[in-house]
Amino acid sequence: MNIDDATMPVSALAAGPDWHWRNRFHALGADFHTELPPQPLPAPRWVAHSDSCAKLLGLPADWQTHPDLNALAVFSGNALWPGMRPLASVYSGHQFGVWAGQLGDGRALSLGEIDTPSGPQELQLKGAGLTPYSRMGDGRAVLRSSIREFLCSEAMHGLGIPTTRALCIIGSPMPVLRETLETAAVVTRVAPSFIRFGHFEHFAQQHDPTRLQLLTDFVIEHHFPECRDKPQPYVALLAEVARHTAELMAQWQAVGFCHGVMNTDNMSILGLTIDYGPFGFLDGYDPGHICNHTDRQGRYAYASQPNVGFWNLHALAQGLMPLIGNDNTDAALGALEAYKTIYADAMHLRLRRKCGLTTAHKGDAGLIDALLKQMAYEQTDHTILFRRLSTFSTAKGADNSAVMDLFNDLQFRKRWADAYAERLQAERSDDVQRAAAMKRVNPSVVLRNHLAEAAIRQAQAGDFSEVQRLLKVLQNPFDERHDTSADAGFPPDWAQHIEVSCSS
Repeated sequence: MNIDDATMPVSALAAGPDWHWRNRFHALGADFHTELPPQPLPAPRWVAHSDSCAKLLGLPADWQTHPDLNALAVFSGNALWPGMRPLASVYSGHQFGVWAGQLGDGRALSLGEIDTPSGPQELQLKGAGLTPYSRMGDGRAVLRSSIREFLCSEAMHGLGIPTTRALCIIGSPMPVLRETLETAAVVTRVAPSFIRFGHFEHFAQQHDPTRLQLLTDFVIEHHFPECRDKPQPYVALLAEVARHTAELMAQWQAVGFCHGVMNTDNMSILGLTIDYGPFGFLDGYDPGHICNHTDRQGRYAYASQPNVGFWNLHALAQGLMPLIGNDNTDAALGALEAYKTIYADAMHLRLRRKCGLTTAHKGDAGLIDALLKQMAYEQTDHTILFRRLSTFSTAKGADNSAVMDLFNDLQFRKRWADAYAERLQAERSDDVQRAAAMKRVNPSVVLRNHLAEAAIRQAQAGDFSEVQRLLKVLQNPFDERHDTSADAGFPPDWAQHIEVSCSS
């Protein structure tokens, strides 16, 4: 397919939702993006949709079938609503720690930005065809990866973790070649902004301080207005991004989420989880777990994610230095160093909550560390262990085997259970109240690879019902009704052989 095909006409509809389109990113100018229509998708069909995301956007209940909206055509890239101005943005970045040069939206198109009760939201089609930034790619996404992104975007939102959202998936019989021949799909993504660290790196590396300042002032004005009147607004922006990123890393680690490809072009300036590719949730607790089989050096292993977040912030800071100035280097370094404390405090707080501890005691770190070390040694299931820990009873002679039998080491079982019970009693913990609180932070269900794989296999066979069913489960991951379901159970043996890569 030739890049010239990207200019194929797309029909504009006479009607659309009652939305006010803002399209603020266009005002930055042609150096920041290329305007072009999506490439039409043949024989589109609905695969799945999120009512929760539709509600966020203010779409009517019948938005999928409303004749005036023709949403299937719009979200497959075959038509546009009035006010949509599709564009692909340009950025650069470090990939696996190496400068990769110019990148950009190679298979995504922003349709524009609308006002919602939750603030402005940008809509983006992923898999909408070739753009000037596609490099050697085809600009398309496949059904497999689209299902994974759709489900995980909404699953992370259900977990309370900052993320881009996903409105729907449109499938097509159009063939797309990856490792094997697959079929095409388009995901509609939603976020307040899709601006990444790599956008800033792009103009810094081009030695273009004028456009770097234009972009940075745009981000401050629209997303971090509290930085605008600070004595050093660009340092203040760096500090805010560092804070959001540190808190996001703590949330990932606490729930056992592995991103898989934390390149600087995949880091959101707003601290959102963005670009779901070779992600994975831990089954057995393994700090060295690598979810992306393309990552042969383990740069993005689970335990390395907080340090990678810090490294990426240094890359962002380097990109902002032309604006910050050498005289303010110490202030910039201070903004970065704060990341370590913010992350550590956020992680300690989340681990205490996962263990049902409402106060901080001197020995808490040792108690929790002992648990994590044994989990790592025995590869104890991360999600199931913490969910079951909510049932732990401090009553004398209580049967806590449902929790402690997850460990093989008999001595550890008794030693840690006694220490944990003593610690809970020291703060006069109420078993019933603690159980309820722990079940609000320890999910029953996460998007394990085998759950996604089962939904994908059914969808590839033409049955999309499992995608929609699993979505409903993942949007309510703390619901006790899931505790006895297969969704919350141990992964099957065949799950060990699932591999995901950057093409996922």
